[in-house]
Amino acid sequence: MEKQLKADVRGLLGRLPMFAAVDGEALDRIAASVTEHRLARGDVLFRQNSPCTGFYVVVHGQMKLAVTAPNGNEKVLEIIPAHMSFGEAVMFLGRPFPVTAEALTDSLILGVPRDPVQDLIDSDKLFARKMLAGLSLRLHSLVKDVEGYALRSSTQRLIGYLLREAGDDAAGPVEIDLPTSKQVLASRLSVTPETFSRILHNLSADGLVEVDGKTIRVANLARLRDHEA
Repeated sequence: MEKQLKADVRGLLGRLPMFAAVDGEALDRIAASVTEHRLARGDVLFRQNSPCTGFYVVVHGQMKLAVTAPNGNEKVLEIIPAHMSFGEAVMFLGRPFPVTAEALTDSLILGVPRDPVQDLIDSDKLFARKMLAGLSLRLHSLVKDVEGYALRSSTQRLIGYLLREAGDDAAGPVEIDLPTSKQVLASRLSVTPETFSRILHNLSADGLVEVDGKTIRVANLARLRDHEA
């Protein structure tokens, strides 16, 4: 690992909510065991059914977590942005990864091994609670996804995504820069790329959005929310 990155690992981990209250000595032990993974766009960090020996943190870049069916069809489950972690739940289960992790952009990933994390859980109740809270939030998000797939139309799912990206407190006109390709987002929302494009076209024709490449402009969020209902 490069010297500059070694010096920064402790700070990078310390900025994650789960490590924010961990004392310096314990954080140093974890930082010393971290591995670095520099990925180009399209590189695979691990494949579905690979052994899991820890979890990962995205320093910069963006990762796609997806499953592949026997017929080759891919379903994107999550898009992991910078400063977020993934793989914690599988690490505790001691099972292989159920997904493939692929870089959507050039990315720097830190691998945090299982053993020092488990030692910290045994000795630090606050850290254990934060880890549990993070896993609970991830589970809640997955339940909301299932609810959306089962009870909401494809148009409602796309509008819901745009509203989340705009932010709950947003009121005026906003520009939303799609974080990845429309094909990946379509898979994330469980619609075909053709349906994704058709919905954007219809929303544009109704005057609800303006589409300029990967930038979506929403002049009136209240109208878009009403259309979602």
